Amino acid sequence: MDATNKIIVVALGETCWEEKMAKFYNSESEIIEIGVCLLDPRRGTITRNKAILIKPEKSEVSPYCTRITTITQYLLDKRGILFKKACARLKSEYKTHQYIWASYGNHDFEALGDQCKEQNIDFPLSQNHIDVRELFKRKKKLRKRPLMHEALQILGLPLEGTYHRGVDDARNIAKILYWCISEKIMNEKRFWFL
Repeated sequence: MDATNKIIVVALGETCWEEKMAKFYNSESEIIEIGVCLLDPRRGTITRNKAILIKPEKSEVSPYCTRITTITQYLLDKRGILFKKACARLKSEYKTHQYIWASYGNHDFEALGDQCKEQNIDFPLSQNHIDVRELFKRKKKLRKRPLMHEALQILGLPLEGTYHRGVDDARNIAKILYWCISEKIMNEKRFWFL
């Protein structure tokens, strides 16, 4: 696999609670899913779209979290792995140190970094990061940085899968990123032919 012509797209899922219920749970948010895919920036093809499910160690999946992500505590108890193993799997299966990677905003970059630091685990991705939300805002010359589903609406692209489910969000983010990249290529071609 040629690392120079692929971009890893990552979207995290985390434990969460309705604001009014958060105090009753008294828990920290933890990563429960790493959604990932590979984007070929030349062709726009999206491959190896996968969810790495993670068993939370300090919190539980709330009914609210299940409602917005479809992820249940039962699913994570049955199929989830420890965060440390999830990071190792990400590195071994996707060779993440070789790739530029992207997420929608900086939250996932920071959340992943914080949890790695807390558990004394090496950060599993390269330091070459694209903030797709900021890139899209600049390309469209918008005042505000739109949410992912809003960016898809602006582009006239369908939201595939479940919003807030990492595996689906990664694929949708890849579509937005490809639009940003293909716009640059088209503009360069137009300039070339003038």
